[in-house]
Amino acid sequence: MSDDNSGSGYVTSGQEYDRDTNYLEDRITADGSSGWAVEPGRYRLVIARACPWANRAAIVRRLLGLEPVISMGICGPTHDERSWTFDLDPGGRDPVLGYERLQEAFFARDPQYPRGITVPAMVDLPTKAVVTNDFMQMTLDLSTEWTAHHRDGAPDLYPEELRDEMDEVMQRVYTEVNNGVYRCGFAGSQRAYDKAYDRLWTALDWLEERLSTRRFLLGDTITEADVRLFTTLARFDAVYHGHFKCNRQKLTEMPALWGYARDLFQTPGFGDTTDFPQIKEHYYVVHADINPTQVIPMGPDTSVWLTPHGREELGGSPFGDGTPPGPVAPGEEVPADHGPGGLGHRPDEERH
Repeated sequence: MSDDNSGSGYVTSGQEYDRDTNYLEDRITADGSSGWAVEPGRYRLVIARACPWANRAAIVRRLLGLEPVISMGICGPTHDERSWTFDLDPGGRDPVLGYERLQEAFFARDPQYPRGITVPAMVDLPTKAVVTNDFMQMTLDLSTEWTAHHRDGAPDLYPEELRDEMDEVMQRVYTEVNNGVYRCGFAGSQRAYDKAYDRLWTALDWLEERLSTRRFLLGDTITEADVRLFTTLARFDAVYHGHFKCNRQKLTEMPALWGYARDLFQTPGFGDTTDFPQIKEHYYVVHADINPTQVIPMGPDTSVWLTPHGREELGGSPFGDGTPPGPVAPGEEVPADHGPGGLGHRPDEERH
């Protein structure tokens, strides 16, 4: 979870879960009118592979081919009450920023920064200070403000002619699904949980129906809407079904959604940015009030993500007239046993 600033204590007894959405809303713009100009090499995107909101930014950066102009730092999957940490890097420090904790970049922006330290965050390298952690706007700006630096054949993830419908679909996906699973998992009463569960499954049934007749959410090619739904679906059976009690069905039991999720997973940019062990480690270790033992489940078998999906029959193709991104940038690869090929865990002593 990216929005809470404690290592535990996500559930308020008797209460519904209410996400804190007060972010640093600065934008990086092509004309620099925002005070932050698009500039190759100036910014570093900090993510954690475990976090669905950060996973979105990693996918969009890769689909658009922005790796050469925006570097990426990767926090480990767990954090404490202070901050996400760079515990996967040699010496436990980000090699570019020199920081042990993402918190340091927020304090460089505001020494009294009062809110949660969240990923994704875009950091200005000259000052080593966070520019923005507004995850919703950040990815749209990668599509619309960084166009001069997109790779040849990059998809238009936010096409003008679809924006009204897209915004509507993305809003419903966000409130009912992306955030809906958290509303179930962090419900502080039976009544709050029951209400959250009904809302989530109403939305998933709507998506199942929508995706039974179209290959992607907005038609024949991928858009930002698909990126936003995918990161929740990728975590569904591994985490949300059990840990967050979203257990009417598994994703694998919903034919259209499961076919759609595999179609995306097998598309360059999606599965190759997904790290299942880090996802599980984050939720089962950090949410100690839901899982006090912090034991991480071994399952489910993730090799099923590579089985045939049959979605080609609906027509269309992920990139339309464009092309898929090339190989993953050196140093950014998800280890083979962390994707659909295995069940890697970090030992207890590495986690603590």
